[in-house]
Amino acid sequence: MKNIKLAMLTSTLIGLSCSSAFAQSKTNAWEGAYGQIGIGYEIYSPSSATGTVITPYGTFPNTSSGQNADGLTGKFSLGYNFGINNSYVLGLEASMYPGHSQTASTSSTTTTPLGSTTVNGTYRAANVWVVAFIPGFVIDKDRLAYLKLGYSGGTIESSSAIFSQQNISVGGFATGLGYKQMFSDSFYGFGEVNYAAFSPKSVTIATDAGTINSTTKGTGTDFIVGVGYRF
Repeated sequence: MKNIKLAMLTSTLIGLSCSSAFAQSKTNAWEGAYGQIGIGYEIYSPSSATGTVITPYGTFPNTSSGQNADGLTGKFSLGYNFGINNSYVLGLEASMYPGHSQTASTSSTTTTPLGSTTVNGTYRAANVWVVAFIPGFVIDKDRLAYLKLGYSGGTIESSSAIFSQQNISVGGFATGLGYKQMFSDSFYGFGEVNYAAFSPKSVTIATDAGTINSTTKGTGTDFIVGVGYRF
């Protein structure tokens, strides 16, 4: 029993020594892993698109547009900051916006020699994610300012009176600015603004009225505040 206790004490001392050495080896206080959760407001803005509708009677021009999908959003992030020197870190972060945005209306107008026909529908952005590099400026051990540069992806869920829900995968570049402030030894608060621009994506939808060939693209902006844990 004495040997077991001695072994446990020795292991504990070794563990504490390693932890102390690791902490002392950090380039600055913000180096290391972190996790955070936030809530905020998002704005998704779809771009107008032109395309065609192929019918048994010919091919006709089509235009589509949608309203902004604005509303509350949540965000979960995990990341790691690599220390560059006393003043800078370079982070790698993966984030997820679970669920979906507010539902917004769309309209699609097809022009034929007999006139124009407009079909209304809805869409929403769902399961948006971001992977980003995060250069950070270490103001001091309690404050960090940072920039985000990365890639964002997600799904546009769209439906209308003439076709059932279509799930369209989109992606594009993402950027952002943020600030973190420690309020205890490990916990911090943060605020950030993020922007993503999704590249045009070709869409083909078969309907009873014909085949729609068009594109979908848009931009997303969000304002997030939350809390995080610095390991």
